[in-house]
Amino acid sequence: MYILIAIILIIILILAIASVFFANLASKPKVWDHDETYTVDRDNGKINEEWYNSLPKEPVTIFSPYGYQLDGILFPVENSKKVIIFCHGITWSKYGSVKYMNMFYKRGFNVLIYDHRNHGRSGGNFTTFGYFEKYDLNTCVDFVLQRFGKDAYIGVHGESMGAGTALQHCAIDNRVSFYIADCPYSDLMQLFKIRLKEEFKLPGFPILYTSSVVSKIKYKFFYKEISPIRDIKDVETPILFIHGQQDTYIPNQMSIDMYNIKKGVKKLYLAPNAGHADSYWQNREEYEKIVETFLKEIGS
Repeated sequence: MYILIAIILIIILILAIASVFFANLASKPKVWDHDETYTVDRDNGKINEEWYNSLPKEPVTIFSPYGYQLDGILFPVENSKKVIIFCHGITWSKYGSVKYMNMFYKRGFNVLIYDHRNHGRSGGNFTTFGYFEKYDLNTCVDFVLQRFGKDAYIGVHGESMGAGTALQHCAIDNRVSFYIADCPYSDLMQLFKIRLKEEFKLPGFPILYTSSVVSKIKYKFFYKEISPIRDIKDVETPILFIHGQQDTYIPNQMSIDMYNIKKGVKKLYLAPNAGHADSYWQNREEYEKIVETFLKEIGS
């Protein structure tokens, strides 16, 4: 009897330790140094430094409703009220959005890039996969409308976690005219089940459920609360879904499923020869043509 109780207590202890470990791993990821992300993208050719330095730019500080500052850069276009806001992926910084900028900038869009909470030079102590980030994005929209007027025409482009954030945001804010979601997840619990199996060879039950409880206690959200496919179900704002055909981190089936459930104007581009967050880099001309066609179809 005592042996059985001891075994049960050991199992509970191991589960508790593992749950805390995975909750911390998710919400306290090792993020890249802000300046290093610029250097890496520059050295990899994703930032054309001469072009980037030639652009007019303004440092921007946006105040999150949660008490910290978001660090951003605005690239203004004279006499234009069109604005694109970029949301970068997890562990990186706003510089990860620079590679996408020119296709919008040359079409007359003012560009706003910024660091998510717990990334780059922004404040915030942990990451929530869009749960709190969507309200930070909402504050960025506030900033744009204050800067360019209430008749500003706003689009949002997100990559990976930034795409998941954008899709959650579209359910709470009707001021944005279109979204482009590049390699988004459709449901965080489903994504974590995939990652847990792939990276740790573990099943989702029970550890993801106990880890989710730890996440709620420490980081204020359950995993099941992050579900872009649920959030977009009744949203009719135009959305362009983009996903690499060879994405092994977030399956492209997640974008396909969201495209299928989405009402109203929508478009899907499955990029050939592209892994995670690599659709543009492997298909630059086609990617831009898809975006251009989408913008024309919605009258942008």
